[in-house]
Amino acid sequence: IKPKTIVEVGCGAGGILRELADLDSSIQTLTGYDISSAAIHLANQKPKKKVLYYQSDFINSNDPGGDLLLVVDVLEHIDDYYGFLNKLKNRSTHIVFHIPLDLSCRNLLKPHTMLFQRNLVGHLHYFSKEMVEWALKDTGFTIIDWVYTKPAIDTKKASTLKDALKKVLRSISFAVNKDWSAKMWGGYSMMILAK
Repeated sequence: IKPKTIVEVGCGAGGILRELADLDSSIQTLTGYDISSAAIHLANQKPKKKVLYYQSDFINSNDPGGDLLLVVDVLEHIDDYYGFLNKLKNRSTHIVFHIPLDLSCRNLLKPHTMLFQRNLVGHLHYFSKEMVEWALKDTGFTIIDWVYTKPAIDTKKASTLKDALKKVLRSISFAVNKDWSAKMWGGYSMMILAK
């Protein structure tokens, strides 16, 4: 897809929109919404041509959306995520979701890890791949394509022997069966292109 207008819901400090503005000069406007005044203050500290930020709730705005709507690491923070998805449905031609898959065997065996996520970053909901697919289908979205994104433990340099061993086991597991690995170890996310 070649969007001319991009809107990000929950843009935080605006890093994604700034990167997109640098990567693709054919994009005409990039607009970010976040309800956090602190996030928008940070976003506006690094102004970028064609990029605008608003401290506002996109769902309740008059913004018609754009060619592409970005919803990156937002859904897990929304109380009524079904209602949220229903309101997003007709606001853009395409939507990219990035949703963490916090529900895994490891997390079910060690529930304190989910409590840590809740306290650290405010996750209200915990998803598996299937739960994400069901929610999108239930609210009328069609998944065009998707991919797993790996957590930091899989991509950063291991600092201890224990981390190195975890990294090797996770890497082998992911190479053998991506779905099984996501369900077993957790920490992965889904990047989804939908319409």
